[in-house]
Amino acid sequence: MHGYLSEDTLVEVPVAVIWEVYRGLQLGKLVNELLRDVIGEVEFVQGDGSVGTIVKLTFPPGTPGPSYMKEMFTKIDDEIRLKEAETIEGGFKDVGFDLYRVRLQILEKDTESSIIRSSVEYEIDDKLEEIASQVTTKPLEIMAEVIGKYLKERSSTN
Repeated sequence: MHGYLSEDTLVEVPVAVIWEVYRGLQLGKLVNELLRDVIGEVEFVQGDGSVGTIVKLTFPPGTPGPSYMKEMFTKIDDEIRLKEAETIEGGFKDVGFDLYRVRLQILEKDTESSIIRSSVEYEIDDKLEEIASQVTTKPLEIMAEVIGKYLKERSSTN
């Protein structure tokens, strides 16, 4: 079974500003600062934020399922402002997914606002359809909203 979910989140931040955060390690640092209790703790295992970088996300206590996942950045395209990461260990891999890929794309709405398109693509055995129904973009949407708001507030104080 192959699945795909996508959600757009409008943020009142210029595209260059939000892409600068999303493209590298700053996204994980802001998750640690702003969303540790909601999304978890990001640890940089190897790499400098470019393709091949591996990050470990330890979920907050009480989160059902595996306690962590490791992701590898598999694509970063500055031209179309697209970043992809695949789960390589833990998380959805541990419950039977063959592929679990997160795709984050930053689209320009106008000079002062952007759309963060958060997508999840997955492959799983048809027999595990019930597990596939648990896939959601909600954590990515929350991350987009909180980081967008944080960057907007920070730019208005400068």
